[in-house]
Amino acid sequence: MMADGLTQDEKREVNTFLEKINKYREVESKEPITWNTAAKFLMARKFDHSRAVELYMNHEDDYGYLFLITGQVWKKLMISYRELKILKSKITREKEDLTHVNPEDDSLQKELATEKLTILRGRDKHGASIALFTARYHTPSCSPHQLVLKALIYQLDAALESYDTQRHGLVFIYDMTGSKYGNFDYELSIKILNMLKGGYPARLKKVLIVTAPLWFKAPFKILRLFVREKLRDRVFTVNTQQLLEHIPQEALPKKLGGSAATNHKAWLKICLMVATNQNPNMETYFLTYNRKTSQNDINARGTISQRSLSTDGSETIFVSDVDSEESKETVNEKHNCEDKEKEDMITDHEKEVTVEKEDVSPTHEQVKRKHESDHSSEVDSTKRTADDMQVDTCSANEEDCEELPRKKKATSELTYNIYEEDSLHMPEDGGMNLETLVQHVQTLRQKGLYHEYASIKMEPPAGTFVASKAKYNLPKNRYSDVLAFDHSRVKLPQVDGDPSSDYINANYVDGYMQKQAFISTQGPLPRTFGDFWRMVWQCQVLVVVMTTRAVERGRTKCGQYWPCEEEAENQFDEFIVINTGIEQHHDYIITGLFLHNTKTGESRHLTHLQFISWPDYGVPRSAAAFLDFLFRVRSCQNEATKNLGNLWQGHPNGPPIVVHCSAGIGRTGTFMTMDITLRRLEHIGTVDVQETVRRIRSQRAFSIQMPDQYVFCHLAVIEHAVRQELLPEVNWAGFTDSSSESDDD
Repeated sequence: MMADGLTQDEKREVNTFLEKINKYREVESKEPITWNTAAKFLMARKFDHSRAVELYMNHEDDYGYLFLITGQVWKKLMISYRELKILKSKITREKEDLTHVNPEDDSLQKELATEKLTILRGRDKHGASIALFTARYHTPSCSPHQLVLKALIYQLDAALESYDTQRHGLVFIYDMTGSKYGNFDYELSIKILNMLKGGYPARLKKVLIVTAPLWFKAPFKILRLFVREKLRDRVFTVNTQQLLEHIPQEALPKKLGGSAATNHKAWLKICLMVATNQNPNMETYFLTYNRKTSQNDINARGTISQRSLSTDGSETIFVSDVDSEESKETVNEKHNCEDKEKEDMITDHEKEVTVEKEDVSPTHEQVKRKHESDHSSEVDSTKRTADDMQVDTCSANEEDCEELPRKKKATSELTYNIYEEDSLHMPEDGGMNLETLVQHVQTLRQKGLYHEYASIKMEPPAGTFVASKAKYNLPKNRYSDVLAFDHSRVKLPQVDGDPSSDYINANYVDGYMQKQAFISTQGPLPRTFGDFWRMVWQCQVLVVVMTTRAVERGRTKCGQYWPCEEEAENQFDEFIVINTGIEQHHDYIITGLFLHNTKTGESRHLTHLQFISWPDYGVPRSAAAFLDFLFRVRSCQNEATKNLGNLWQGHPNGPPIVVHCSAGIGRTGTFMTMDITLRRLEHIGTVDVQETVRRIRSQRAFSIQMPDQYVFCHLAVIEHAVRQELLPEVNWAGFTDSSSESDDD
């Protein structure tokens, strides 16, 4: 019956194809393929013999293995070297274990019943079948890729029993109407499209993405895939009205603006009959196709394919700057205004930071630490400057780079290189084991730890603040007395040669055995939102930690620099930020963010973690809650770094973690102190909170702003040890012998 629809030349091509493929199968003692199967693959490639063989080999993974083990047999069978390479490639069906689809599988039947994918009864004006994938019916966590792909293959196998489908191909509609970001599965989309365009015996004529939301359009992820594969003219993003320019109204279901009725249950009966070799009459399902339809009836593609997503008026994004700038008050003024200054026993040295004091003579130990810090910072500053000028020093001087020991070469736009030896926090003698720490804390009690902190606070800043004090940078500082050290500040790439555009109030801070593990920064101001996202992008940040609420006690602590509602988006300079989902916990909030760079067309996923149980004054209400938060941050960072794979060649712990509160010194310093201290404890079994705080302050001035934060670090380390059963419960009777100190960061 099928032969009646082929020309004599086409029949000869089928016979030639059969002869070649069945020789392959004979070597493996397999049954020969049928004449109809051969015709199916040839029609999918418009009877281009070599392309049909390529498609068949991609479809049937058995033969890739066959030619790997039979050596030169490919020469005897007269296949080309290009075909041999194709045979050796791994394909989607092999990777996803899709060789056998069992129609009696309960999981498969449940997946099919969702009507996530169906084959419509009508056809396009050329006679192509129409596969409809409804995105809002898909929940990635409930449907493994293998199951969705099996459901796809199960239905496409049935559709391809239709002669018209074999001859005229397939149109794939990806309906995103009413879908949310949580319905979108990028990896699954790639697998489906790769299979349709290169590993399945159906000619993919078009992909129509219907009512794509802005969060999908902005990154151009799917479109870029097709651009790379030179299939640009087959991909269209359309609304329901534009869909009618591609598919006749009578072929579309009512939910897409058509007039046709769908009958998914009837279609599944056809699929079952095909799967069980019952040879159904396909014409009982598909509507009659008029083969005399003129080619000129089809609307010209050019009008649509030349449309630019970025110029579509419906996609214009407006961002209103609703956050007002805070007055340039100081952190200390905030304490005074709210009658919360209780540092009677502590000198007021930090209040003098706004006075030019670059000639202050530090102690011998500070000079030593500053020298070590400056030395490493000079090296990193040079590297950052080179990166700012978009110079890849390693690629330019590959031999010099190879001579540097233990260097981890970055792959793209990193602004630093990793030297574990350069971290200020390394395994070293000294410090205290857990028993000694408990004894030390119980002996000093709260008041004694306050005095210990006071000795740290009396030490003058180990650096200068020239960039922060520059007139054109002053408006970028949230507080006039919280400035960024010159030697460790994060330098942004200059914009249009403007020397002030490289400034942001942020400093690199080392982690335990990790150079520049953190970026300690202030809560962004509305005027610095764009700078903040430039920094995140430049430093390949995967995780942002926020230890304050945006508003506390009626005062703005931080600008709303990210969209706070699911699926909402904001644009800051060249960056579009999309909220992809919110996970609410008792003490913290996790928000998924999608960051798209409109200049480069690249996109990244980030995780934003906000700790909300840290009152405006004081310390976290629960050390246990804070510890849970810290380890959740680590988990998110580890998972994101793992997902980068070979794209990340730096420290195993990943790119810097951005940490901020309001000023970027108090709660931020506490978080970093705890992470460094606990990592050291896990590694060598000792801690040195006092020296850790000193070293952090040598890179981010005045970190650990209040004495209560310093005390909290000690108590939280002990709490962690108790939770890990490294220590028994500790008796804290008599520990608190004075009123609590305050915190306004």
